[in-house]
Amino acid sequence: MERAIHTHLAERLCSRQWRDFLAALAGELADDLTTSHLRGLLRRTGERFARQRALPGMTTVAELQAAVNAIWTDLDWGWLEIAEAGDHLALTHYCAPLAAGFGAGSQAWTTAFLEGVYEQWLRQLGANQQLRVTQAGEPDAFGTVGFRFGK
Repeated sequence: MERAIHTHLAERLCSRQWRDFLAALAGELADDLTTSHLRGLLRRTGERFARQRALPGMTTVAELQAAVNAIWTDLDWGWLEIAEAGDHLALTHYCAPLAAGFGAGSQAWTTAFLEGVYEQWLRQLGANQQLRVTQAGEPDAFGTVGFRFGK
């Protein structure tokens, strides 16, 4: 039963009209580029996305989380939770449709899109250039992936 629930939910993370196209595109990209190149490409894509969807000025982590989640909710891309963790911010993105769209084998590189988005948004808000967004672990089957923003 758990597998059936997982399949049901995963199918809703990406519209049917895009699934086959994105899976085919992911296959072509993976055949021609290394994982490192793919991560770079998706990170730059995320940065471009963030510039196109610039955040309004804000001063608190709660305001940042609310502004980011307004964008993700509008796009049906899940949501973000931000926690202050000593010397860094812990970013957890829930229900990202990346694996649902590009296929489970793409998770080694598609999550770099979110790295690029979050780092660019934080830069727009004045974050130090020495601070980076890096993936903090492997994404789960439901598109939950953690990131760390810090040195």
